[in-house]
Amino acid sequence: MEIEERLKEVLATLPEGVELVAVSKFHPEEDILRAYRQGQRVFGESREQELSRKQAVLPKDIRWHFIGHLQTNKVKYIAPYISLIEAVDSLKLLREINRQALKCDRRIDVLLELHLASEETKSGLTLDECRALLDGGEWKEMEGVRICGLMMMASLTDDKEQIRREMTSAADFFDEVKARYFADAEYFNRRSWGMSDDYEIALQCKSNMVRIGTKIFGTRQ
Repeated sequence: MEIEERLKEVLATLPEGVELVAVSKFHPEEDILRAYRQGQRVFGESREQELSRKQAVLPKDIRWHFIGHLQTNKVKYIAPYISLIEAVDSLKLLREINRQALKCDRRIDVLLELHLASEETKSGLTLDECRALLDGGEWKEMEGVRICGLMMMASLTDDKEQIRREMTSAADFFDEVKARYFADAEYFNRRSWGMSDDYEIALQCKSNMVRIGTKIFGTRQ
Protein backbone atom coordinates (compact mmCIF):
# COMPACT_ATOMS: atom_id res chain seq x y z
CA MET A 1 0.00 0.00 0.00
CA GLU A 2 1.24 3.50 -0.85
CA ILE A 3 1.86 6.31 1.64
CA GLU A 4 -1.12 8.23 0.30
CA GLU A 5 -3.50 5.33 0.93
CA ARG A 6 -2.10 4.59 4.39
CA LEU A 7 -2.44 8.26 5.37
CA LYS A 8 -6.09 8.26 4.25
CA GLU A 9 -6.72 5.08 6.23
CA VAL A 10 -5.26 6.57 9.42
CA LEU A 11 -7.15 9.85 9.01
CA ALA A 12 -10.39 7.93 8.55
CA THR A 13 -9.96 6.42 12.02
CA LEU A 14 -9.47 9.76 13.80
CA PRO A 15 -12.47 11.51 15.36
CA GLU A 16 -13.09 15.19 14.67
CA GLY A 17 -10.84 17.38 16.80
CA VAL A 18 -7.93 14.92 16.92
CA GLU A 19 -4.74 16.22 15.28
CA LEU A 20 -2.43 13.88 13.41
CA VAL A 21 1.31 14.40 13.76
CA ALA A 22 2.84 12.38 10.90
CA VAL A 23 6.13 11.15 12.36
CA SER A 24 8.57 11.56 9.50
CA LYS A 25 11.86 10.97 11.32
CA PHE A 26 14.26 8.71 9.40
CA HIS A 27 12.11 9.04 6.26
CA PRO A 28 13.21 10.99 3.17
CA GLU A 29 11.89 14.33 1.98
CA GLU A 30 10.06 12.66 -0.92
CA ASP A 31 7.91 10.66 1.50
CA ILE A 32 6.99 13.81 3.41
CA LEU A 33 6.03 15.54 0.15
CA ARG A 34 3.73 12.64 -0.75
CA ALA A 35 1.84 13.11 2.53
CA TYR A 36 1.97 16.89 2.11
CA ARG A 37 0.27 16.67 -1.30
CA GLN A 38 -2.59 14.82 0.42
CA GLY A 39 -3.09 17.83 2.70
CA GLN A 40 -1.03 16.73 5.73
CA ARG A 41 0.74 19.73 7.27
CA VAL A 42 1.98 18.59 10.69
CA PHE A 43 5.11 16.43 10.82
CA GLY A 44 7.18 15.16 13.75
CA GLU A 45 10.96 14.94 13.91
CA SER A 46 13.30 14.00 16.76
CA ARG A 47 16.79 14.95 15.56
CA GLU A 48 17.78 18.55 15.10
CA GLN A 49 20.18 18.05 12.17
CA GLU A 50 17.72 15.92 10.21
CA LEU A 51 14.91 18.37 10.92
CA SER A 52 17.00 21.40 9.90
CA ARG A 53 17.93 19.72 6.63
CA LYS A 54 14.32 18.90 5.81
CA GLN A 55 12.93 22.25 6.94
CA ALA A 56 15.33 24.05 4.60
CA VAL A 57 14.04 22.32 1.46
CA LEU A 58 10.39 21.46 2.18
CA PRO A 59 7.34 23.78 1.94
CA LYS A 60 7.30 26.60 4.47
CA ASP A 61 3.71 26.03 5.60
CA ILE A 62 4.63 22.71 7.22
CA ARG A 63 4.18 22.85 11.00
CA TRP A 64 7.11 20.98 12.51
CA HIS A 65 6.80 19.31 15.91
CA PHE A 66 9.94 18.31 17.79
CA ILE A 67 8.93 15.04 19.42
CA GLY A 68 12.15 13.56 20.79
CA HIS A 69 14.44 14.36 23.69
CA LEU A 70 15.75 17.86 22.98
CA GLN A 71 19.20 18.84 24.20
CA THR A 72 19.46 22.44 25.41
CA ASN A 73 22.37 23.17 23.05
CA LYS A 74 20.17 22.29 20.04
CA VAL A 75 17.28 24.63 20.88
CA LYS A 76 18.82 27.64 19.11
CA TYR A 77 18.81 25.83 15.77
CA ILE A 78 15.09 25.07 15.74
CA ALA A 79 13.77 28.11 17.63
CA PRO A 80 13.27 30.28 14.52
CA TYR A 81 10.70 27.96 12.94
CA ILE A 82 9.52 25.15 15.24
CA SER A 83 5.74 25.01 15.69
CA LEU A 84 5.58 22.87 18.85
CA ILE A 85 8.17 21.29 21.13
CA GLU A 86 6.36 18.25 22.49
CA ALA A 87 8.76 16.85 25.03
CA VAL A 88 9.84 19.44 27.61
CA ASP A 89 11.19 17.37 30.49
CA SER A 90 12.98 19.92 32.69
CA LEU A 91 12.89 23.51 33.88
CA LYS A 92 16.39 23.93 32.42
CA LEU A 93 15.09 23.09 28.93
CA LEU A 94 12.07 25.37 29.38
CA ARG A 95 14.38 28.25 30.30
CA GLU A 96 16.52 27.71 27.21
CA ILE A 97 13.51 27.55 24.89
CA ASN A 98 12.31 30.81 26.41
CA ARG A 99 15.73 32.42 25.92
CA GLN A 100 16.06 31.36 22.30
CA ALA A 101 12.44 32.22 21.48
CA LEU A 102 12.93 35.79 22.74
CA LYS A 103 16.03 36.11 20.55
CA CYS A 104 13.82 35.22 17.58
CA ASP A 105 11.00 37.50 18.77
CA ARG A 106 8.74 34.46 19.06
CA ARG A 107 6.61 32.67 21.62
CA ILE A 108 7.08 28.92 21.21
CA ASP A 109 4.33 26.48 22.15
CA VAL A 110 5.47 23.52 24.27
CA LEU A 111 4.08 20.45 25.98
CA LEU A 112 5.35 19.07 29.28
CA GLU A 113 6.38 15.43 28.96
CA LEU A 114 5.20 13.01 31.63
CA HIS A 115 7.05 9.84 32.58
CA LEU A 116 4.37 7.25 33.30
CA ALA A 117 5.83 4.25 31.49
CA SER A 118 7.49 1.31 33.22
CA GLU A 119 10.77 1.67 31.26
CA GLU A 120 13.42 3.67 33.06
CA THR A 121 14.94 4.69 29.72
CA LYS A 122 12.01 6.90 28.81
CA SER A 123 12.47 10.57 29.66
CA GLY A 124 9.91 12.91 31.16
CA LEU A 125 8.70 14.38 34.43
CA THR A 126 7.06 12.32 37.14
CA LEU A 127 3.70 13.71 38.23
CA ASP A 128 5.29 15.16 41.37
CA GLU A 129 8.12 16.74 39.35
CA CYS A 130 5.57 18.27 36.98
CA ARG A 131 3.56 19.68 39.89
CA ALA A 132 6.77 21.09 41.42
CA LEU A 133 7.73 22.78 38.14
CA LEU A 134 4.29 24.37 37.83
CA ASP A 135 4.10 25.29 41.53
CA GLY A 136 7.44 27.06 41.19
CA GLY A 137 5.73 29.57 38.92
CA GLU A 138 8.82 30.65 36.97
CA TRP A 139 7.08 29.62 33.74
CA LYS A 140 4.48 32.36 34.26
CA GLU A 141 7.16 35.01 33.70
CA MET A 142 8.47 33.41 30.49
CA GLU A 143 7.28 35.48 27.57
CA GLY A 144 8.96 33.23 25.00
CA VAL A 145 7.12 30.00 25.83
CA ARG A 146 3.52 28.95 26.19
CA ILE A 147 2.68 25.65 27.89
CA CYS A 148 -0.18 24.23 25.82
CA GLY A 149 -0.65 20.79 27.30
CA LEU A 150 0.93 17.45 28.17
CA MET A 151 2.47 14.55 26.28
CA MET A 152 3.51 11.04 27.25
CA MET A 153 4.67 7.75 25.78
CA ALA A 154 3.12 4.58 27.10
CA SER A 155 5.18 1.50 27.93
CA LEU A 156 6.29 -0.62 25.00
CA THR A 157 4.24 -3.68 25.88
CA ASP A 158 1.57 -5.99 24.51
CA ASP A 159 -0.40 -5.50 27.75
CA LYS A 160 -3.18 -3.22 26.54
CA GLU A 161 -4.57 -2.75 30.04
CA GLN A 162 -1.23 -1.40 31.23
CA ILE A 163 -1.17 1.04 28.30
CA ARG A 164 -4.73 2.06 29.13
CA ARG A 165 -3.86 2.62 32.80
CA GLU A 166 -0.89 4.84 31.90
CA MET A 167 -2.88 6.89 29.40
CA THR A 168 -5.80 7.23 31.80
CA SER A 169 -3.35 8.53 34.43
CA ALA A 170 -2.16 11.12 31.90
CA ALA A 171 -5.73 12.15 31.11
CA ASP A 172 -6.64 12.48 34.80
CA PHE A 173 -3.48 14.47 35.47
CA PHE A 174 -4.25 16.77 32.53
CA ASP A 175 -7.60 17.57 34.16
CA GLU A 176 -5.86 18.31 37.47
CA VAL A 177 -3.27 20.60 35.85
CA LYS A 178 -5.90 22.35 33.74
CA ALA A 179 -8.07 23.12 36.79
CA ARG A 180 -5.18 24.11 39.02
CA TYR A 181 -2.93 26.17 36.76
CA PHE A 182 -4.64 26.85 33.42
CA ALA A 183 -8.36 27.13 34.19
CA ASP A 184 -8.71 30.35 32.16
CA ALA A 185 -6.21 29.44 29.42
CA GLU A 186 -8.04 28.20 26.33
CA TYR A 187 -4.69 27.36 24.72
CA PHE A 188 -3.92 24.70 27.35
CA ASN A 189 -5.78 21.95 25.49
CA ARG A 190 -3.27 19.50 23.98
CA ARG A 191 -3.23 15.88 25.12
CA SER A 192 -0.55 14.15 23.08
CA TRP A 193 -0.44 10.40 23.57
CA GLY A 194 -0.79 7.51 21.17
CA MET A 195 1.46 6.17 18.42
CA SER A 196 1.07 3.66 15.59
CA ASP A 197 0.63 0.63 17.87
CA ASP A 198 -1.52 2.14 20.61
CA TYR A 199 -3.33 5.20 19.29
CA GLU A 200 -6.74 3.51 19.29
CA ILE A 201 -6.40 3.11 23.07
CA ALA A 202 -5.16 6.71 23.32
CA LEU A 203 -8.31 7.97 21.60
CA GLN A 204 -10.37 6.23 24.29
CA CYS A 205 -8.20 7.99 26.91
CA LYS A 206 -8.96 11.56 25.79
CA SER A 207 -5.94 12.05 23.52
CA ASN A 208 -6.47 14.78 20.92
CA MET A 209 -3.03 14.56 19.29
CA VAL A 210 -1.55 11.31 18.01
CA ARG A 211 1.97 10.77 16.69
CA ILE A 212 1.86 8.18 13.92
CA GLY A 213 4.82 7.17 11.76
CA THR A 214 5.07 3.49 10.85
CA LYS A 215 1.39 3.15 9.95
CA ILE A 216 1.84 5.94 7.36
CA PHE A 217 5.44 5.75 6.16
CA GLY A 218 6.27 2.11 6.83
CA THR A 219 9.35 0.95 8.71
CA ARG A 220 12.22 3.39 9.23
CA GLN A 221 14.70 3.88 6.43
